[in-house]
Amino acid sequence: MSNPTDLRYSATHEWAKLEGDVVTVGVTAFAIEQLTEPTYLELKPVGTQFQPGDKLGVIESYKSTSDLYSPVAGTVVERNDAVTKDPKPVNDDAFGAGWMVKIKLAPGATLNHLLTAAQYDAQLASEGH
Repeated sequence: MSNPTDLRYSATHEWAKLEGDVVTVGVTAFAIEQLTEPTYLELKPVGTQFQPGDKLGVIESYKSTSDLYSPVAGTVVERNDAVTKDPKPVNDDAFGAGWMVKIKLAPGATLNHLLTAAQYDAQLASEGH
């Protein structure tokens, strides 16, 4: 699956989609491929404040457990509780129904520090993926 060009990406394999001052966050298809079929997902509650790189949750599979990180500074305004009950959409539709949280950007926060799809693809290639 190719990475959508309208999203920004973190080096830790989260994606971010800006709509107004709210950023929808999920994990990339590459992250899901590495995990292999997520079985459990834990996300911080609505109202939690983050700086870029703060832990926003945990994703587990039969293969491994990985921390999830906030790609932006802001406050969780919505959480996709459906994927915490059944993480199958994260596996099946990582860039759509598998979104995890929506974060209202902190004043002055941007997505400029995140990678474009081309930069993220180049990072994956440089890591031998």
